[in-house]
Amino acid sequence: MMALVARTGRHQQRYDEKKYRLVAGCIPFRYKVAAEGKKAVEVLMVSSQSGGERLLFPKGGWENDESVQEAACREALEEAGVRGTIKKHLGSWEFRSKRYQDDCGHEGFCRAQMFALFVTEELESWPEKNNRQRKWVTITEAAELCCYDWMQAALHNCASYTQSELGDCSVSPRPLSQQSDQGQI
Repeated sequence: MMALVARTGRHQQRYDEKKYRLVAGCIPFRYKVAAEGKKAVEVLMVSSQSGGERLLFPKGGWENDESVQEAACREALEEAGVRGTIKKHLGSWEFRSKRYQDDCGHEGFCRAQMFALFVTEELESWPEKNNRQRKWVTITEAAELCCYDWMQAALHNCASYTQSELGDCSVSPRPLSQQSDQGQI
């Protein structure tokens, strides 16, 4: 079996015309059988690289040699140890990286493309396993755990998509704008 290795460095990183770093990510999801045989949606969140209690959705730099969908899938594999199928583009959000929050300069701005990823395989070993924890949660739990408005908005769009697939729109986190969100990552 070949060992999986995470990409490092930013030498192939994409930037847009505003010099925003282009980021790709996803909300990995699966359907579980809940009470009374009904299907329920769970999403996968991962701890931040620095550790701690904060949970996020897998995301990272979109590189020159891959499509945005390939980048989102790569990030899900590297950070969360899952493979799957992209089902829906959830939107685009702008934010400033947490690392640059106190900076006055233009550094640290990102534009993220987020996707709903239907998980088909969950690996026992993955590149960032030693740096991150992963946790399957309900959409309602994820809404409580999301610490950034832009991730809340992506989750809302994912919930709308998955619930429409189930024919039940009763569970959905609060709706938020897809416009520029100066949240932290």
